[in-house]
Amino acid sequence: MGKKWKDTKRRNTGLLLLLTLAMVLAACGAPGGDEVVPTTAAGGGADTTTAAADTTAAGGDTTGGTETTAAPGGDGATIRIGVLAPVTGTVALSGQDMLDGFNLYWEQQDQMSGDIQIEIIHEDSAGDPSTGLNKAQLLVGNENVDMIVGPLLANVGLAVAEEMSREGVPLFLPIVSADDLTQRQRLDGVIRIGGWTSSQTTHPMGQWAYDQGYERVVTLCTDYAFGHENCGGFSNTFTDAGGEIVEQLWNPLGTQDFSTYVTQIRDADADAAFVLSVGADSTRVVQAWSDFGLKGEIPMLGGETTLDQSLLRNMGPEAEGLISTGHYAEGRDSAETQQFVDAYDEAYGQLPSYYSVGMYTGARWIDQAIQAVGGDISDQEAFLTAIREVQFDDTPLGPVSLDDYDNPIQNVYIREVQTREDGRLWNVPIETFENVSQFWEYDPEEFLDHPVYSREYQGNGVWPEPNPG
Repeated sequence: MGKKWKDTKRRNTGLLLLLTLAMVLAACGAPGGDEVVPTTAAGGGADTTTAAADTTAAGGDTTGGTETTAAPGGDGATIRIGVLAPVTGTVALSGQDMLDGFNLYWEQQDQMSGDIQIEIIHEDSAGDPSTGLNKAQLLVGNENVDMIVGPLLANVGLAVAEEMSREGVPLFLPIVSADDLTQRQRLDGVIRIGGWTSSQTTHPMGQWAYDQGYERVVTLCTDYAFGHENCGGFSNTFTDAGGEIVEQLWNPLGTQDFSTYVTQIRDADADAAFVLSVGADSTRVVQAWSDFGLKGEIPMLGGETTLDQSLLRNMGPEAEGLISTGHYAEGRDSAETQQFVDAYDEAYGQLPSYYSVGMYTGARWIDQAIQAVGGDISDQEAFLTAIREVQFDDTPLGPVSLDDYDNPIQNVYIREVQTREDGRLWNVPIETFENVSQFWEYDPEEFLDHPVYSREYQGNGVWPEPNPG
């Protein structure tokens, strides 16, 4: 027999409180030691809703069924899934997209996985590491969940991941994209399903940019771990191909005025610019790009979150025609993608973002693994093996499987913002890189011998040499 579920009711001792405090302090730093500002997304774009954060220990809403006394691990009747998603605080809108995508899948299955009832218990992480850790412990200790899915922010994810790995409770990450969670700092039982690493989508973009004839590029990226990792992926492959990074600009999270940065880009004598932004910063930089006349003059090459659907909802003609890279493209001409887009639109009155599709795909992944073990997930080792063996020929994301490091191998799309017949903007693929690994075309062991991408290490120069100078 494999490893059994640990007793998850061991809570609230003085020792655990000390461990929790230590974890929270450690979690405030992103991979590589960079500070993460807790008011925006690390590993995903952030909305700027200003609702007050809910930091109470209880009060999470329960959806998908009533309370049950089923034993953890499933007793042939009910499996309880805890979902950590922020629905208050600065990333509340993205968190709601997460919940909507996850719930949509299980509603389509009538809250069942085969003959097993699925109960979803949601707790609000509020985009805060200490709150997220508290709520994860509540889900395990009080609600007896069998697994946790989420959260959104990397600093929350890092805190929760270490604690859940210590407790032996599987944590599935469809959104948090911090590179090292499936690279140099892997943890037992922490697996990305429907997710990605930050640099996974920008490695292809660097090669693609050079192939378009761009030889000199300036970069503008948010100045924290998620921005560093996205920018590093682009810079590494672009310079490997023979391109030159003319200048690297870093804007603080929550930048209100991009005029200085746009002016520097205009004066940099570059062929194109790679721009990685999140949340309201994306809306502002795209508007500034248009207002200062750079649109149509200097190509903007965006990261996934720069032009995610959650942000396109608030953009207009200034975004049309812009190019970005991503592991999701809602305008992809695929039955799987369009059926999901239509179902989500019908249910919620808007096109789905990557937060929605990641959680939807994660739910489908869990469903398939549950059925593979006949509905009995009490043998954790067998269940996690089933998770790792899931392969999809197609999903709303495209074909997906896991690598040996518990990260998806999947398509990456070069996307163009286009206007649908109904007047709404969406991302349509103009080129597809198939079966992209988080290590791109590099040898994994050699790749891992280098540090995680950071402001200090961007992979500039010809691989495997480090930054010149």
